[in-house]
Amino acid sequence: MGIVEEAHNVKVLGSGTRAIVLAHGFGTDQSLWKHFVPYLTNDFRVILYDNMGAGTTNPEYFDFERHSSLEGYAYDLLSILEELRVDSCIFVGHSVSAMIGAVASISRPDLFSKIIMVGASPRYLNDVNYYGGFEQEDLNQLFDAMAANYKAWCLGFAPLAVGGDMESVAVQEFSRTLFNMRPDIALTVSRTIFQSDMRGILSLVTVPCHIIQAQKDMAVPVVVSEFLHQHLGGVSIVEVMATDGHLPQLSSPDIVIPVLLKHIHLDIEPRLQDVSSGVCCDVKFSGV
Repeated sequence: MGIVEEAHNVKVLGSGTRAIVLAHGFGTDQSLWKHFVPYLTNDFRVILYDNMGAGTTNPEYFDFERHSSLEGYAYDLLSILEELRVDSCIFVGHSVSAMIGAVASISRPDLFSKIIMVGASPRYLNDVNYYGGFEQEDLNQLFDAMAANYKAWCLGFAPLAVGGDMESVAVQEFSRTLFNMRPDIALTVSRTIFQSDMRGILSLVTVPCHIIQAQKDMAVPVVVSEFLHQHLGGVSIVEVMATDGHLPQLSSPDIVIPVLLKHIHLDIEPRLQDVSSGVCCDVKFSGV
C-alpha cells in the first residue's frame, strides 16, 4: 500500500474490471456506503477512501492550508487515482465530495466517465438570484456552536441532517462519525465547505453528471439540483427522490440503492437539448 492509500484508508473491493469510486461527505467516512457496496462488488472494482479530516484518518496528516479549499481535496482524489493506476472511473460523490469530484474532473476529465452527485451544492449561502438555503448569520451560529461545545453540537446537528431522532439507527451512525472527528478539524472543514462558492467552475465540468437529490434536505434545497443541472458544462440529468435528509444512503437505502444502481448503468441521452446551454433538460422524480 502506498503512502496516499494508507493516509486515506483506501480499500479496493470486488472483482470487476471497471472502477467505481465512492466518496463521502462532511462528518462521515467510507462506512456511509456500507449498504450500497455489496451491490457493486460483482461488477466493479470498488474504491473507497476517507477524506482527510474524517475521524478515521490520522489528524497529523490534515493540512490546514491545503484543505482550506476544495481544490486541496481534489488533489487528494487525483493522487489516489494515480497511485491506484485508475485510468477511468465512475465517481459517486456525496455532498461536498460531489463538488470535489467536479473540481478534479476539470483538470483530468479523462479519468471520469461520469460523476454521480448525491446531495450536491455549489454554494450553501443565499445570494442574489440564488437560493442555497443559508444566510451568513445561520452559518455564524453553526460555527459558534461547534466551537463552544462540539459534542453538544453533534447531538443537535445529527438529527437535523439525517431527518429523524436519536432513536434512529441512521442518526446514531451519523452521530458516531461526527463524534470521531477532532473538533478543531471539524470546524475547519465545515467552514471550508459552507463558505465555498463553486458556481464559477460549473461550466468547466464537461463530464456527464447525474444529479440525485432528496426531496427534503435541510442542507441542500431541491432548487440547487436544478441550478447545477442548468449550469454544468456537459450533459446532465436530475432525479429527485422521495426521501428526507442529507444522508439518504443511511436513512432510506431501500429507495436510494435502486436509484444509484440505475444511474450507474444509465447513459445520458441529450433528448431534450437546451440549444443555448447545451445541457440535457430531463428531470425525473422517483419513489413518489
